[in-house]
Amino acid sequence: MEKINLFDLVSPLDYRYYGSDKKIVKELSPYFSEKAKISYQLKVEEALVQTFAKKKICSAKIAKEISNAIKKVKPEEVYKEEKKIKHDIRALVNSIRKRVSKKAKPFVHLTITSYDVVDTADALRFKHGVQKTILPELKNFQKTLIKLAKKEAKTVQVGRTHGQFASPVTFGFTIAEYVDRLGTRIEAIEKANNNLVGKVSGAVGAYNASSLILPNPLEFEKLLLKKLGLKTGGHSTQIVEKEPMLDLMHAIVSAFGVLANLADDMRHLQRSEISEIYESFGSKQVGSSTMPHKKNPISFENVKSLWKAFMPKMVTLYSDQVSEHQRDLSNSASGRFSAELFTAFFIAVKKLNKTMSNIKVDRKQMAQNFNKAADSIAAEPLYVLLAFYGHQNAHEYVRKLSLKSEKQKKSIYELALNDSKLKPFLDNFSKKQLNFIKKPETYTGKATQKTLQICKKWK
Repeated sequence: MEKINLFDLVSPLDYRYYGSDKKIVKELSPYFSEKAKISYQLKVEEALVQTFAKKKICSAKIAKEISNAIKKVKPEEVYKEEKKIKHDIRALVNSIRKRVSKKAKPFVHLTITSYDVVDTADALRFKHGVQKTILPELKNFQKTLIKLAKKEAKTVQVGRTHGQFASPVTFGFTIAEYVDRLGTRIEAIEKANNNLVGKVSGAVGAYNASSLILPNPLEFEKLLLKKLGLKTGGHSTQIVEKEPMLDLMHAIVSAFGVLANLADDMRHLQRSEISEIYESFGSKQVGSSTMPHKKNPISFENVKSLWKAFMPKMVTLYSDQVSEHQRDLSNSASGRFSAELFTAFFIAVKKLNKTMSNIKVDRKQMAQNFNKAADSIAAEPLYVLLAFYGHQNAHEYVRKLSLKSEKQKKSIYELALNDSKLKPFLDNFSKKQLNFIKKPETYTGKATQKTLQICKKWK
């Protein structure tokens, strides 16, 4: 087969995000490539004859002969055969059969249907791919976030809601949100991955063909799938029930959303008017083709952009959940794109991990931004404490005091201290409570404690 130039390919995943990086190719190709798809389909065919031999349906010698033949089948020849006969799995079967003796030929693909092979192989390769690539990368990223959250657990940062200054937090608390959200997604991915199922139940899922030669086809199916490392579905038709794979895909997409949210938050914190963090920027890196000074948050933007491209694919996956009667062909094309979702997600995790590992936190700028909001931030603790000590209309009183603070350019603390109507209430404030209003940077609640608690939980 003629070698294809990487840049002749159509998908940006291939020539830009995936295929151009040999290390990523090496990591992902064994599970998510077309070669992997055929390789895992061959594993299912091999498990079939080996289980036949165990059940004395064929001899161990025949099983070994077929296994040896399977190891020699190449994706190129399967595709060449498919081009001729117009059927992918029969092309796979023919590629095995041409290598074995007349005695062995009848046992290749005996009693099973195409999607016994396709769905079982996909479940197995995606399960291995998630175990070997995605989960380890996610856990490495989790460690990166935990390290950063702990380091910045006490770094005061102004909170923001609706794009406006809100109550104080710490930068560690900001990162701890994603430590926790990502942790739940890792658990969800692991759980769904371990629940993937296969099938060896024939053309309509009722074990019609296997019942002709096997005394207990259900036990045979369970034995074969156990050999592969998969669970048996509760009720399959010609295809495996879609819900277990959907659960895994949903867990991946929801985790992708966590990445996108983190990337978006970090991108905003890198805005020129905020400048609280910034990505590491290479000495020869260019931010703009016309503005030489630019240093853009490209990695954060890339991750969000990848999420935008691949998150909607979940709609297609849900559409593929519906199949008429025992099976129709409406997912035959759309189902082939599932591997792209895993690939794009892996790339996003890897990119974000690298970026967050080298992130620069400008604590001085964080403090300056906080100081811009300090006077208004004091309004909340003042209102809550006034209400606690009996003020009947504390919220409205402090709201008007805030407007007065803006107009007179005086701090809320100063105005409250000199307000004779508030003196009876302020006299009840403890020194610590009064300090929250005088020094709003101390008003961080349990942000530090919660940060360390979250980090400990997921470590």
